[in-house]
This record gives sequence, structure tokens and C-alpha cells, in this order.
Amino acid sequence: MIKRLIFTFILIFAFPLNSFSKSVPESFADLAEKLMPSVVNISTTQTVVTRSNPFPGFQFPPGSPFEDMFKEFGTPQERQTSALGSGFIIDAKGLVVTNNHVIQDAEDIIVRVNGDKEYEAKVIGADPLSDIAVLQLQTNEKFTPVKFGDSDKARIGDWVIAIGNPFGLGGTVTSGIISARNRSIGLSRYEDYIQTDASINSGNSGGPLFDMNGDVIGINTAILGRSGSIGIGFSIPANSAKIVIDQLIKFGETKRGWLGVRIQDVTKEIAEVEKLDKARGALVASVAENSPSDKAGVKAGDIILEFDGEQIQQMKELPIIVARTEVGKKVKVKIWRDKKEIEKTITLGRLETSEDFKVADQKQPSKETEIKELKIFVKKLSKEDIQSRNLPNQTTGLIITKIEKDSPLANSIEVNSIILEAQKKKIRSINDFTQILKQVLNSNQKTILLVIYNSQNQRRYIGIKLD
Repeated sequence: MIKRLIFTFILIFAFPLNSFSKSVPESFADLAEKLMPSVVNISTTQTVVTRSNPFPGFQFPPGSPFEDMFKEFGTPQERQTSALGSGFIIDAKGLVVTNNHVIQDAEDIIVRVNGDKEYEAKVIGADPLSDIAVLQLQTNEKFTPVKFGDSDKARIGDWVIAIGNPFGLGGTVTSGIISARNRSIGLSRYEDYIQTDASINSGNSGGPLFDMNGDVIGINTAILGRSGSIGIGFSIPANSAKIVIDQLIKFGETKRGWLGVRIQDVTKEIAEVEKLDKARGALVASVAENSPSDKAGVKAGDIILEFDGEQIQQMKELPIIVARTEVGKKVKVKIWRDKKEIEKTITLGRLETSEDFKVADQKQPSKETEIKELKIFVKKLSKEDIQSRNLPNQTTGLIITKIEKDSPLANSIEVNSIILEAQKKKIRSINDFTQILKQVLNSNQKTILLVIYNSQNQRRYIGIKLD
């Protein structure tokens, strides 16, 4: 009797467990064979102009004021550079989706389909903010398209496969699972990445991330680490991408909703002062004059709790939700003001035509900052620097603009080197670097390990002893 009860008990708890699990695929071969004709390899060419040294065999000392001046008198030389990426066909007439950074500034775009046929392509529309572009193959042939799935239904732990063109090898299939959702890594304005451990490498950019139904649930966009896949890749969710893609196809540009507010996180301390139940929402730091929010009566200090029926738990959620909302739509916005909830109706404007966008879109020269502890001056690496030095698009770091004679770096690093990492941590801002530097100076070791690109773009590890 006791054995029968134990057996019954085991069955009761075993069946629910099995009902939540899914079997491991025996093979991805059938799915890969079906999808491969819809995934393309993209190669681009671009002309880069450089100037040769007017005095061959002679170089000015690093940091010399004459170094940059005489570069202007060098002989202009043109050279062709090439880049590789991936994409996928979404229409039988040859519409291809890829990343903007794959085709940005390209003079010629060649798309290879099914491993052998090549076609020229033109850009239908591109959006740097979301890093998405749509191409049209220049042919009357018919192609096999893939369709988008519902990325909101994708769950952590679901099986996925990535198909693309890593390192120019083409037609490469990798598998893994969804490792995380809603990731933000500081690469673009609107980030809500799917994280996956399916191997993604250089050349996979713009390629599709498929679910087990063969539907595209993401566009592979970024990796962590330059030495290859380390099991952390990032994809733009299909639901967010599809809004941008549809606009690029229809208008050739994006039309994003615009509120006209600058926002910041709601901290625990702010929530306590405002008598809010917990730290949630987006705190309005300022309101642009004559913006949709200004006209609706939104004020600095308001906390936006809900936008068009969607609750805002974290500040970063609001720009993404607003951007995908139709321009001109009247939306209900719930606000926390004076320790109570109120509601405003806001008619959304268009981001791309706003003064805020025009100011933000202007190229701002990077400011030099002195790092007194090292006796050097640095500036943040810009998109223009990345293009002019032909660096990988996702490179981040600090350019060394000046080195004092008594700097601890004087005999090890030259001006125009780029600090990529410090103490094996990636450098995205000057603050990143100064914080790491302070930790080293406060330690007993007082040696900092840097990873740099030298002025010839060669990657080097440099150990610097600090006084």
C-alpha cells in the first residue's frame, strides 16, 4: 500500500514537469536545408582616400604639432576597402533585410544568393538608429522569402539557429538557445536585444535568427569580443525590426513617434520622496518647448508610469515604445505628479522632423579630456574616426591625442593609439577608463594592463607601471 502511494505521488509530480519540457531536436538539417536559399551573403566596396607622407623615410616624434600639419600636404591616394555581411530575403521580388552598418557608405553592393548566383543591389532605405537597412536586388528573378515570427513569444531557453556569412565563409549554420531578453549594450538609441549563445561572428551581421518553425525572430547585429564568438551574440527582435522595415519599404525613411521630453531613471530615493510605491516609470528631466508633451501640459518632475496602455517599469522602455507608435496618434499617458496619478492626452509628433533630433543628429566634435594621473589627453572614439581608420563598426575606446614627456606611457604608446580595454574590461567612455584607473591606483599592484590599437591599427597588450 505504501509503495503504491509513493508511486502515485511520483506520477502526480512527474507529469507536470514533462508537460513544460520540449524534446531536444534530433537534427537541424531539414530546417537548415529549407531556409538556406533565403539567406544571402553581402559584400560591399568603398573608396577610402589617404594621404602619403610628403617626406618618406622621415617621421616626426609622436605628439609633434608638425605631424598633423604635414599630413595635409601628402599626396592623396585612393584605395578600395571591402566589407562582408549577411541578410535575408523577405519578398519574392528580391527585397533583402540586413544591418545598416553592413552597407553604410558602400559604393557597390553585391548579394550572393544560394551560394552561387550574384546580383547587384541598391538601398531602398536605411536607418542608423536601429541599424536596419532594406535592399532591392537588381533582377527580375523570383526568390524564396522567409517570414517574420512573433519575437514577443520567444522565451529564454528556446532553441534557435543562426545562418550567415561569418568571415566570408558563407552558408554557415549555428544553433543555440535564447540566453536573455531585453538586453541593452550601448550601441544604438533603441536597444531591446535578444541575447543568444548560437555562434555569431564577424560577417554574421544582418543575418537572421530563426525559431524552430523557420520564422525570423531576430536580426543578428552584435557580438561581444573581437577574437570571435564567445557565446554571447545579440539580435534585434523581429517585432521591433518589422516596424522599421515596413516604413523603409513604404517611405524610404522612418517615421517615429516623438514626445519631446528628456527622461532619466527613477531611483529608490526619488520614489520614496515622491511617495511612489516602488522605483518605476520614467522621470521627466525637461520638456522641449512647443513639443507634444509641452502642449499637453507635461512638466519637468513628472513621472511617466504608463504610455498608451503599456506600463513603464524602466526608463529605457519608454523611448522604444514611443518610437514604434504611429505619428499623429492621440495617446493616453498616466503620470505621477504631486504624489498622485493623473492622465494626459498627447498627440505624438515625428522625431525625425523635431528640433531635438536635428540638434542631436549634428556632428559634435569630440572634446579632449586630460587624464592627469597618466599625463595624457584623450577623446572618445567617434563614428568618423572608425570610418577614417577602417576599424570594425562596433569598436569603442579612447583616442590618445597628446602624451606628456614625463607620462608613464611615453615610452610604450604613441599618439593616435586607441585604448580599447583596461584591466581586461572594455572601454566605452572616459568615465569607464578613469574608474578603472582609480581602482588600480588604490591597489597594491599599481600596474594597469591596456589593450590598444597602435597608429597602424595593430592590436597590442601593454602593461604600464604607475607611480
